[in-house]
Amino acid sequence: VQLQASGGGLVQAGGSLRVSCAASGRTFRDYVVGWFRRAPGKEREFVASIRTRGTTTYADSVKGRFTISRDNAGNTGYLWMTNLKAEDTAVYYCALGIYVYDVARVDNYNHWGQGTQVTVSS
Repeated sequence: VQLQASGGGLVQAGGSLRVSCAASGRTFRDYVVGWFRRAPGKEREFVASIRTRGTTTYADSVKGRFTISRDNAGNTGYLWMTNLKAEDTAVYYCALGIYVYDVARVDNYNHWGQGTQVTVSS
C-alpha cells in the first residue's frame, strides 16, 4: 500500500483547509485511517482516526474543529480542518493500520504517507 497526502498549504487563522490521503491497492476499506502531525521541534502526535465501520476519535486539541472521513470506493481519507489556529501548524501525515488497538499510537500503523505541510498564519 502506498499513500499520497495532499491539500496542505498556507491559511490564515480562523480559516479552513482539507487534506487528503489517496491509497493504492484494493484493501483500503480494511484499514483504520489515522492522521498525525509533527510541529517543529515536537514529537509526532495523534490528530484523528476513523475505523473501518466509521467510528471516529479525535485529539482533544482538535475536537469540534476537525472532521475525519473516508471514501472507501475512492480509496481516500480526508481531514477537514476548520477554525485553524497557529498551533495547528505542522506537517500532517496519514497512516493506515490493520490491527489498531490504540488509534493514538504511531506503532499501531503499518503504512505512512509522506506528509503535507499546513501553515496557519496568525
